[in-house]
Amino acid sequence: MRPVLFLPLTSLLFLPSCEKKQAAAGPAQMPPAAVTFLPAATETVSITRELPGRIDAVRVAEVRARVPGILLEKTFEEGVDVKAGDVLFKIDPAPLVAAKENAAAALARSEANLSQAESQLARYKSLVNSNAVSKQQFDDAESAVKVATAEGKAATAALKTAELDLGYATVTAPISGRVGKAQVTEGALVGKDEATRLAVIQQLDPIYFDFTQSSADLIALRRAMSSGEISKVNPEKAKATLILEDGSEYPLPGKILFSEAAVDESTGMVSLRAEFPNPDKLLLPGMFARGRVVQAIRENVVTVPQRAVTRQQGGMGSVMVVDDNNVAQARLIQTDNAVGDKWVVTSGLKAGEKVIIEGLLKARPGAPVVPEPFAPKAEASQSTAKAPNKKEG
Repeated sequence: MRPVLFLPLTSLLFLPSCEKKQAAAGPAQMPPAAVTFLPAATETVSITRELPGRIDAVRVAEVRARVPGILLEKTFEEGVDVKAGDVLFKIDPAPLVAAKENAAAALARSEANLSQAESQLARYKSLVNSNAVSKQQFDDAESAVKVATAEGKAATAALKTAELDLGYATVTAPISGRVGKAQVTEGALVGKDEATRLAVIQQLDPIYFDFTQSSADLIALRRAMSSGEISKVNPEKAKATLILEDGSEYPLPGKILFSEAAVDESTGMVSLRAEFPNPDKLLLPGMFARGRVVQAIRENVVTVPQRAVTRQQGGMGSVMVVDDNNVAQARLIQTDNAVGDKWVVTSGLKAGEKVIIEGLLKARPGAPVVPEPFAPKAEASQSTAKAPNKKEG
């Protein structure tokens, strides 16, 4: 049998007293959290909107056949820039040359008839006074001159029309721009009973950006302007920035041209137009893009870094601030637009209040903190220095 061990009575009495002392001491207190802060700033900000839209050509011209005939030749390279007056197509001119010659012959015939009528009228004019010819014959001679004159004018107009038609057999570019693919090929009959479309030219520099904005948003902006809450942008400074489909920013700024005076009944949107320079032809008609437009200015507004705000629905959010006693306090705020990496605060925060930037997870509402001003970290490439090579001696 194993021996039974007994603890002394004094030891048993000592254990409960130790536990009571430890319980009376309580848990160890955490030291105040170290945080960094930035004072809430006031500044003048631009109220911008990013609105969707599409690129559109400034001018679009459909090159069409204005006279009937067989297409003989296409004289341009598809997809290149052309200038106004450049020859694009040639239509068989033979029937048009014949029509011109026929009109010229008709004009010559009418001129001969007029000359004959005028000579007869001159003879009758000397004979009518001596009653050698009747008054009726003299009136008929006058009428014949007038008819011959009218026929001569009609023949002249017909000749001009024939000359124009002959000129239309050489199809030229009506505007300068980029020409697309040819819609017909050599040997096709064009211009018969309709003006056949041969090609399309689009002017691409400058170029339009057509976009839309909700009427409710415009109404809210105009009400804010009328109340003095925000001010209108100087038209000379109303620039637009284009965000392309891949998320990149188009390098050249544009200018706002106009907004429609009516609202689309089916969508409730108002159409706007901006103009952008396009020297490299990077922007093409039909491309989707987003326009960042400065529509108003708001002065002396409170801003706070976005990283310090916990956003909620409806523009609500919360921040942690440090009071005068170095105690962290939770604060509900109302935010509006984003300006760069900051939120515009409309209520809940005053300028100069210390907003916690770093240490948010450690700070607790009502608990003391050790605050220090926030210092942005330098870029790693700038802060990292190369160590000099050491030579072993």
